[in-house]
Amino acid sequence: MRLQFKMCFRVTVVCAIAFAGASRADAPEQNWTHFVRIGAYGLSSNNAEKIVRDAQVTHVFGIEVDNDIPGRYESFLDPTEKLAAIHAVAEKAHQANNKAYVYIAGTECITANADKAAHSVVKDHPDWLQRKITGEPAVFTGGAAFWIRKGDEDVWISPYAMPWRKIYMERVRQIAATGIDGIYVDIPYWMTHFDGWENTWASFDDFTVGEFKAKTGLDARKDVKLGDFSDVNFRKWVDFRIATFTDFMREIRENARSMNPHIMVIPEIYPGIEEEAVRVGADVYQLYGVVDAIAHEYEFGGGDHMAGSRSQMDWFLYQVGMLSFRGFAQGKATWLLNYSWDGDKDSDKREAMKTLAASQVMLGVNFWDAPGHSMGGSNDPATRTEIFKWIEKHEGALYHPRKVIQPVGVYFSPDSRNYDAAHFLPSYRGTILTLLQAHREVQVVTPRTLGEFQGSALILPDVSDVSAVERAELNQFVAGGGHVIVEGKDATGLVESPFVTKIAVSPGTKHLTELEKNFAEASLSLPTDLLRNIPENKNLKIEVSPFALSYPAIVNGKLHIFFTNFSGIVPHRAVKPTPESGASVTLTARRETTLTFLPFLGEEQTVAGQVAGDKITFHLPAFDRGAVVWVNEAK
Repeated sequence: MRLQFKMCFRVTVVCAIAFAGASRADAPEQNWTHFVRIGAYGLSSNNAEKIVRDAQVTHVFGIEVDNDIPGRYESFLDPTEKLAAIHAVAEKAHQANNKAYVYIAGTECITANADKAAHSVVKDHPDWLQRKITGEPAVFTGGAAFWIRKGDEDVWISPYAMPWRKIYMERVRQIAATGIDGIYVDIPYWMTHFDGWENTWASFDDFTVGEFKAKTGLDARKDVKLGDFSDVNFRKWVDFRIATFTDFMREIRENARSMNPHIMVIPEIYPGIEEEAVRVGADVYQLYGVVDAIAHEYEFGGGDHMAGSRSQMDWFLYQVGMLSFRGFAQGKATWLLNYSWDGDKDSDKREAMKTLAASQVMLGVNFWDAPGHSMGGSNDPATRTEIFKWIEKHEGALYHPRKVIQPVGVYFSPDSRNYDAAHFLPSYRGTILTLLQAHREVQVVTPRTLGEFQGSALILPDVSDVSAVERAELNQFVAGGGHVIVEGKDATGLVESPFVTKIAVSPGTKHLTELEKNFAEASLSLPTDLLRNIPENKNLKIEVSPFALSYPAIVNGKLHIFFTNFSGIVPHRAVKPTPESGASVTLTARRETTLTFLPFLGEEQTVAGQVAGDKITFHLPAFDRGAVVWVNEAK
């Protein structure tokens, strides 16, 4: 059953200024990673001053420098020259009151001109390499990826190759001792993302197989049915592979902080909430618990992933991913290395950059601009500077901690995603999209935050795996008056009651399917079998198109609402949204209350309201990509 709406689409959002005191505990103390405006540069022995000067002029804060030590075999063996360059850029950045962090590879290592070199990883240490179950080593040459040059040897090393790991951690300590502010660890993965390796579930080298045997008693080459998620031993292999890189990143941070207790460790990871995380073994949900921030090179599905080529559906799914990351982070910073434009003649690169930036900052995510699929530079430096100046001016509203008010929780179950992604992911994504399009306040709840969740309702979208701890916390939530809504698969053991609702077929999955068929039509028809089970709140009403999304929160003690708008977007042709001109906010508040309206890349405006009894309605000025509003209560 689906509720029909006219194009104007008006709904009531569940939240209230009066409930701000019931928000969860304050997030961890913020640091420089929360306020970065990222630009990346290639670092050499003599360009540190030039890098920092350019960063200052273009309003970059948080300078990424590429001077990889462990990922290049020559400097893995002798890092002296690169360490000096890292020290120099750190000093220059600090003199300018900026921060700098250096790129290093995770398990990848390249030897330049290996065919002519006396030494390479393959020549010196073939036993270090990751391998398919057939024994084929993870060795690649020019053309396997755009960053591998002709004549180079590119290898992927087992994190359990302890002689390599010992040297690697020594290099981490040496880098930390230079005074650099952060270490940026790129793609710490199992090799499953190059052509021919996607379904290998590597690695089956002797080091890795031996470690798995020591931990489980199983022979990974004989006792595991690869790709069969019903196989208990394969699930153990999946868990082992994810735990491997979680522990690897934890060890990097421990080594770095042994030399510099204030250094930040930031991995770059492309898989997000989708099943790719299980294949490469880098799960951002787990990693947030052991690092200081994550730089998400986030992408999913097919296509080129450019902002200029995204459909409205794509934009909405990216919102689901980012909202999930903010839930995983628990107050840590979320950076996003997405790409805006790569030569598409039918789209304007400047408009693509602006739409991409707005879609991120309105969720409290830090924006990183880069051309094509590279890390350094910009598609348009002038536009990047314009965006960064605006972010810098309004960073308090954008990046200070956001406290939930009275959210509807949607449960992200790592085990359900890991073992049953085909059912869990559509249900999870579609449920969040239903709530967002109905302008309900949404909080992503995870096993780490379940016990402290204080919202009125919690939705479990096809959650097929529930631990004993999770089951106990769900029972505690229900006993405290919380409402659990189980969609589809049910592993909770909860009995239906006024506080436990079970819906046999997930409304979220159904809504996602309808959106994929006809996004515009499905956006005007939301599933009532879910929404009618979620109580509304009469203290705040947000009226806006279902093609725009709203995120209410308490920031700096005031009610804020962050809007993103994707109306009218057409891939390759129209990347700038059609302005949203009919948005309004109705509050229960004193008649002297005012509202501040801040459009993306615009200036603050004060909006007066229309009083009707104890309600005040504020009609917002038109905005295109996004806007922030906040309430100024009467003294």
